[in-house]
Amino acid sequence: MKYDRIKNKLFVKNRKNFMKQMAKSSVAVFNSNDIYPISADSTIPFQQHRDIFFLSGVDQEESILVLAPDSANPHHKEILFVRETNEHIAVWEGEKLDKESATEVSGVQTVYWLDQFETIFKQVMAESENIYLNTNEHLRADTTVQTREDRFIEGVLKQYPAHQVRKSAPIMHKLRSVKDKIELDLMQQACNITKAGFERVLGFIKPGVWEYEIEAELIHEFLRNRSKGFAYTPIIASGANACVLHYIQNNAQTKSGDVLLMDVGAEYANYSSDLTRCVPINGKFTKRQKEVYNAVLHVKKEAEKLLVPGTILNDYHKEVGKIMESQLLKLKLIDKTDIKNQDPSWPAYKKYFMHGTSHYIGLDTHDLGFYDQPIKENMVFTCEPGIYIPSENLGIRIEDDLVVQKKGKPFNLMRDIPIEADHIEDLMNS
Repeated sequence: MKYDRIKNKLFVKNRKNFMKQMAKSSVAVFNSNDIYPISADSTIPFQQHRDIFFLSGVDQEESILVLAPDSANPHHKEILFVRETNEHIAVWEGEKLDKESATEVSGVQTVYWLDQFETIFKQVMAESENIYLNTNEHLRADTTVQTREDRFIEGVLKQYPAHQVRKSAPIMHKLRSVKDKIELDLMQQACNITKAGFERVLGFIKPGVWEYEIEAELIHEFLRNRSKGFAYTPIIASGANACVLHYIQNNAQTKSGDVLLMDVGAEYANYSSDLTRCVPINGKFTKRQKEVYNAVLHVKKEAEKLLVPGTILNDYHKEVGKIMESQLLKLKLIDKTDIKNQDPSWPAYKKYFMHGTSHYIGLDTHDLGFYDQPIKENMVFTCEPGIYIPSENLGIRIEDDLVVQKKGKPFNLMRDIPIEADHIEDLMNS
């Protein structure tokens, strides 16, 4: 791994907290992701399933974590299964976890080779009444492709039909949404790498460069700072492209007079960052561009004040909508008649600001968490209002990653990344 080893006390604590939430006489199982094929012998670079990583720190394929806190065998309360390594694997694939290093990484004392799983699992299941299965219940999840976890669940339901099935997802949503200090430090590192990338491209952007060239500058800086790369597919959108919310082609040539929207973030140790900044391609915003930019920035600053313990995110998004409405009135993009005649289910401001303002962020860019429950200290959210005006070839979105504090405004993990329009202009022209 490119990143420094994470202290295993984080994973010990995470497992302890998960097991506290389990019903009596239960077992929970978490599988690594597959290595997904492309065609022939080509594969997509491995990405670990975030749940097993959260609970063990294990960052390789063909690993299984079993939690059975009520097991009569003290060695089977926590069990980690990893693929047996050998000299041949070391030569062809590089170093893999052996039993000793698996314990060092995870803090799990009982480690077996993967080929022992069926035998040990039968023993654990024989003394359990319930099994927690790890289904992917994220609101935005695409469940088209069957995962290793899915295949495991299919097999368990056939082999052990008498067990009571429970869901791991509600527990994982609860635990992963509140970040440990170690996690916050890792996220800060991801944000620091993103900052380095943004500062690099400020000196590179000029009329005539291509969006993909800017993308290349960013990935260069991310990799040289020990990131695997982008935390999500980057959006490098100039001019009218910025009005396409999920524009990822990044294949247009930039033009003088246009604004460039960059929605990018580095990952570090599987933790995400998520930044959006807009810059004038020729180094100078027009009066109108700056008016729209400052309107978005105003909404962002006001929205941040609402990210405090006790806030319900669904209510928060409605309040931010009201703040945006007032700015769109000032910009003369909507008028009082539009508001009077609006459909309550799709307010007038939605014509220019059609997405949500904040989402959870952590091990996943759109991380786990509940939108209908009060937010808590040490939850981390993006804050990303935007205004999109296709008729003006202008899209402005501004985004930072914020840690909810016990009192007062959230702590901005991207506090050192230039955000004021005048500051960005000064840096581009220095």
